[in-house]
Amino acid sequence: MAGVRRSAHSADVPGQHVYAAPIEPATDQDVLLALNRQFYEAFEARDLDGMSEIWDHGDDVVCTHPGWTTLHGWAAVAASWFALFQGPVNQFILTNEVVAVAGDAGWVSVDENVIAEQGGGGTVAALNLFVRSDGTWRMVAHHGSSVVPQ
Repeated sequence: MAGVRRSAHSADVPGQHVYAAPIEPATDQDVLLALNRQFYEAFEARDLDGMSEIWDHGDDVVCTHPGWTTLHGWAAVAASWFALFQGPVNQFILTNEVVAVAGDAGWVSVDENVIAEQGGGGTVAALNLFVRSDGTWRMVAHHGSSVVPQ
């Protein structure tokens, strides 16, 4: 049956079939939220290959790290991740995640609560933009802005 998953236990009783509830397809919002979290997992793990899988590799991608000038093109963006991965390890606690989708574009606004390996940290308000091409979502922009403590 399409859209229905057979229970692993249904084979235990000959002639009896037990089915779980239909599998709901993931919404675009669910996919983007998961992809956004993969982005931060790759960041924490200093996984350049993982970061590369998430990003589009075009000349039109854009990335602004807190305190940096805006970078354009995959080569510059990839080089920035390589440089950041040489520094202190950061852990991210993500809060205020909001996902929006408009056709084949989607974005996640999120507060990155950063815990730095060498102490300190802070909060960065981030916006991550994704575009769907050929059925696959890829990050095309990341903008992070440090939040000044009030």
